[in-house]
Amino acid sequence: MTKKKRLWFLLPALAALLIPSLAFASEEAAEYVPSAYATFWSLLPPVIAIALALITKEVYSSLFVGILTGALLYSGFGFEQTVTHMFSDGFISVLADEYNVGILIFLVVLGVIVCLMNKSGGSAAFGRFASKRIHSRVGAQMATILLGILIFVDDYFNCLTVGSVMRPVTDKFNVSRAKLAYLIDTTAAPICIIAPISSWAAAVTGFVEGEDGFSIFMRAIPFNFYALLTIVMMVSLVIMKVDFGTMKLHEDNAKNGDLFTTPERPYGDSNEDAVAGKGSLIDLVVPILSLIICCIIGMLYTGEFFSGTDFVTAFSQSDASLGLTLGSFFGLVITILFYLVRRIMSLSDCMSCLPEGFKAMVPAILILTFAWTLKAMTDSLGADVFVASLIDGSAKGLMNLLPAIIFVIGCLLAFATGTSWGTFGILIPIVVNAFQSVDPDLMIIAISACMAGAVCGDHCSPISDTTIMASAGAQCEHVNHVTTQIPYAIVAAVIACITYIIAGFTRSALISLPIGIVLVIGTLTVIKKQQKN
Repeated sequence: MTKKKRLWFLLPALAALLIPSLAFASEEAAEYVPSAYATFWSLLPPVIAIALALITKEVYSSLFVGILTGALLYSGFGFEQTVTHMFSDGFISVLADEYNVGILIFLVVLGVIVCLMNKSGGSAAFGRFASKRIHSRVGAQMATILLGILIFVDDYFNCLTVGSVMRPVTDKFNVSRAKLAYLIDTTAAPICIIAPISSWAAAVTGFVEGEDGFSIFMRAIPFNFYALLTIVMMVSLVIMKVDFGTMKLHEDNAKNGDLFTTPERPYGDSNEDAVAGKGSLIDLVVPILSLIICCIIGMLYTGEFFSGTDFVTAFSQSDASLGLTLGSFFGLVITILFYLVRRIMSLSDCMSCLPEGFKAMVPAILILTFAWTLKAMTDSLGADVFVASLIDGSAKGLMNLLPAIIFVIGCLLAFATGTSWGTFGILIPIVVNAFQSVDPDLMIIAISACMAGAVCGDHCSPISDTTIMASAGAQCEHVNHVTTQIPYAIVAAVIACITYIIAGFTRSALISLPIGIVLVIGTLTVIKKQQKN
């Protein structure tokens, strides 16, 4: 047989092999779109998870049911695809994501540093220092607020650092763990979202395309009503000595010595193993200052500040996960070396804090992993596309009410998904594109409403990473923190929504913000009077 004949003989066989392969490749290339994609059903998984968590008071199982619901909707209730999607595209995928892994490493390192500060006696020394200068429950709470405001670089860093430092002080003055968690949470995201130098500011400026993102962020600060009014409300609650809702029960019980109220005490038996008599205040101050400085340097490094980028741009394009990981690592190294030089702890004592610090962060890591996986399921169902289409199709005709509408939608989206940054990414580009050339002033107010709504929803959501971190920092049972904080957040949200309606017509923060502040203080005054009657 000649070569030519052999070639013609082989062509049909080659075609028989190639055609199925090409067909399979084309099928594989066609992206699978579930029937529930970008529909109302895409919001069902987080709604189920949140409802179950609030009803059953059990976080892990509630989040898992939400994840399973999302996988079932994605697969059309097919068994094999449900399981593979839940694990391959869910748990494994989120734990393989380098940003998420960086956050987990950051949490573990912070846990280790907190353990080191406790064992060195630094935390006990701060407790002795504070007890000489803080003489009341109001003083303990105001000191917590002040420290939270000072640590404005990142909300994760804020939650765990403020919690570990102030927990012994608030315990001494019988402040409930739920109230401590509220103070920590309220000085985390609401502070970061109005701080120009923070990981949150960097995230927001990155979502504003075609504009000077940092300039817009600065102009939006006076209109960020939820964050500003929440801070006003938090300080007023402490000074006026008023609590309401389930928080009042927790605080009343705390005054009688029960800091937890409910039987669930995930950290109730934790051993704050401080070396009494050895550590001094400097053994707490140096690690915290090292963390702050190293984390700022780490974020600037990831933003290429040391390669010639200016300070503001470096922060706006920084990688918060990598920057915080690098900063916390070097902060840990400095802390260990500092303790070794001072002979406060031996090397073996320092190394024993590694597993102990990891163990302290396990509850937070588990909840974060479940929350991230739930978000992955929600994303695969196109919840962001569904919400974006709602806004793009209906909001343009309501110009003056747009800020209030955007605020409410941002609240609902962040509450359901548990992410502020994801909400920024969905809403801010829509607002910029829709109103960039139509009404630039209203665009600034609407962008601030996006940020405020995202923070509000994040503040309320039990699947929010910041809410989870606040519970971990206060060592408070997570559902207790959520249920006690929601009434406070709702009051601030309603007043913020009213303030956005006013701002939509006046276009002035000088008019609308003072009205909001008066409404907050007036509401708390009425509540306090009703409690006395």
